[in-house]
Amino acid sequence: SAIYELSCEAYKHLGKTSNYYWIDPDGSGTLGPLKVYCNMTEDKVWTTVYHDLQMQTSVGGSSPEKLSVLQLNYSATMDQISAITSSAEYCEQFISYSCKMSRLLNTPEGNPYTWWVGKANEKHYYWGGSGPGIQKCACGIERNCTDPKYYCNCDADYKQWRKDSGMLSYKEHLPVSQVVVGDLDRPGSEAKVSVGPVRCQGDRNYWNAASFVTSSSYLHFSTFQGETSADISFYFKTSASDGVFLENLGNTDFIKLELKSATEVSFSFDVGNGPVEIVVRSPSPLNDDQWHRVNAERNVKQASLQVDQLPLETRKAPTEGHTRLELYSQLYVGAAGGQRGFLGCIRSLRMNGVTLDLEERAKVTPGVKPGCSGHCTSYGMYCANGGKCVEKYNGYSCDCSKTAYDGPFCIKDVGAFFEEGMWLRYNFHSPGTSMKDLVSRTLLSSADPEITGPDLSLNKEELSFSFSTTKSPCVLFYVSSYTPDFMAVLVNPTGNLQIRYNLGGTKEPYNINIDHRNMANGQPHTVNVTRNGRDIVLQLDHYPPTSYSLPATSDIQFNSPKALFLGKVIEIGKIDQDIYKYNTPGFTGCLSRVQFNQIAPLKAALRPTNTSSHVHIQGELVESNCGASPLTIPPMSAATDPWHLDSASADFPYNGQAIGDGVNRNSAIIGGVIAVVIFTILCTLVFLIRYMFRHKGTYHTNEAKGAESAESADAAIMNNDPNFTETIDESKKEWLI
Repeated sequence: SAIYELSCEAYKHLGKTSNYYWIDPDGSGTLGPLKVYCNMTEDKVWTTVYHDLQMQTSVGGSSPEKLSVLQLNYSATMDQISAITSSAEYCEQFISYSCKMSRLLNTPEGNPYTWWVGKANEKHYYWGGSGPGIQKCACGIERNCTDPKYYCNCDADYKQWRKDSGMLSYKEHLPVSQVVVGDLDRPGSEAKVSVGPVRCQGDRNYWNAASFVTSSSYLHFSTFQGETSADISFYFKTSASDGVFLENLGNTDFIKLELKSATEVSFSFDVGNGPVEIVVRSPSPLNDDQWHRVNAERNVKQASLQVDQLPLETRKAPTEGHTRLELYSQLYVGAAGGQRGFLGCIRSLRMNGVTLDLEERAKVTPGVKPGCSGHCTSYGMYCANGGKCVEKYNGYSCDCSKTAYDGPFCIKDVGAFFEEGMWLRYNFHSPGTSMKDLVSRTLLSSADPEITGPDLSLNKEELSFSFSTTKSPCVLFYVSSYTPDFMAVLVNPTGNLQIRYNLGGTKEPYNINIDHRNMANGQPHTVNVTRNGRDIVLQLDHYPPTSYSLPATSDIQFNSPKALFLGKVIEIGKIDQDIYKYNTPGFTGCLSRVQFNQIAPLKAALRPTNTSSHVHIQGELVESNCGASPLTIPPMSAATDPWHLDSASADFPYNGQAIGDGVNRNSAIIGGVIAVVIFTILCTLVFLIRYMFRHKGTYHTNEAKGAESAESADAAIMNNDPNFTETIDESKKEWLI
């Protein structure tokens, strides 16, 4: 059965991040797997297929042939790319023509000089930014061409460089396989062509689903043609303990897949040698309302059934007897022939590489609803760091708004670089919000002097962030209040971390000192502080958590929090003496993924959200992951990650031309080699210059002797230093090596 997923969408739903992956768009069909770049963004998944035509490929100049043909070779066959484009919701490919006295499309009536060849070797006479049947470029549609008489900038035939570019997005015509350039036979004609990779987004097959509402509901399709080989795969989700998934009958022959019990899936068929049944038993219930994958295959040699990652069950076919599966009835999905049908959801049902359109059929069938709900029960675990899973009609997304992270799975730290003297203030109370609204929204609040009402306070706080710095002392984090209460995280003059609480009831603030560990060593460090009443738990980096307790006399309420500061404390009223000292010159370094209860102040500053009005910044905040601690994302080792692709073992002919999103490995290697060569040359030069200057040093010290009798300084040196000529020869030799 397939070891590769069907699409990038499927990899995203295994919690995979952007990378190169092998996909197999038609399961065990004839196409075979191909390697693509999957770019997982917050709300979309892009599949990218590259080709070998360099960007800005020059064409023309004095070739006797009238036409210049540029051929694009892709890292996949045309059929494989068609499988991707046909199941995608949207595809695009960038195309650009830079010209100097080289016309492009001529006029909408005339013969075009240049065209491109797409899928099925069809010629197309429209350009990027335009559409089929319109012989124009983007500027012709937007009416801003160089010469308004023409519909392309290049058609103006100027002696200066001009350009026509844009996206081709009619996916039935993609990909571009050739560009044929025609107007190059005049002196001074020049052109450059660029074609981007094919990028497709969405996978209509992966989410094509139907919900079966009653046990007598079914969808019917035309007879399944699987005489010598059958390959059936789908996902199901149910809370019922049994029901038929699908069935197709013949005279005596049949093929059937069903959920026999809460822990058993059965694949049965008869090709004329008597019925055969293969059963996969699951150690845990399959009616847990989570998605499960079923893959059933049958050919003349054997039959197999796999459910999720459970062991594959196989059965060899008899050596003699019938081999053809002869069916004539319709294919029923759900209740067939009075049997108890499947209750729940089936999606991405593929029969011999073709996805059945359950959704369209469900729209016109009573008892069956198009689409499915409840994807978060299966995929919610991929939303990390407190990200919330949000149901979508086709799939799910992670809402990272209440976290200090972003990215498709809320695992990308949001951080910034602080220059000396820079600071950020986050006001818990912003003008114009009612008290109650504020409390409910942030779990944090303040009693503004203007507001009458109960004084608000905190019994517990949760703080986590990572930082890196080389300068101490400094203030990393501080929360002020309308009372003398405060909380601070500091790096003291010796580079050690100190957590300081002042909640009242004690003469001095309560300090937690982490001695013997230099935190100002330029390395990223993570800090997690949780206080619940009197109990404080501190975790630093990967060290085990340590518990502390506020003194018995200390108050345990943090009264009326007012504002949160990063980098420096600028607050009116009396301020703690040490903190006042640490304030100058201020924090220099990086802070990342700062989160205090429900508030992510850095993210509010760097990503426009509804809380951005609370933020005030002094200086320029530059986004950077320099403070991101590597401990936040444990990387999977290549050995344990089944989807890890080793670039050496992956046979990928056109990996080099990775345009746009792709990580261009070949260029990286070449770049590395060039860097090493340049470095070596520089080292040699430094060595030579030092070598020459070493001799110069001796010339200068000897200059006084014999200088009077010599006509010039040079002569003085030569009179003085018998080794001088030898020195020149030696340095010449060095240069010639």
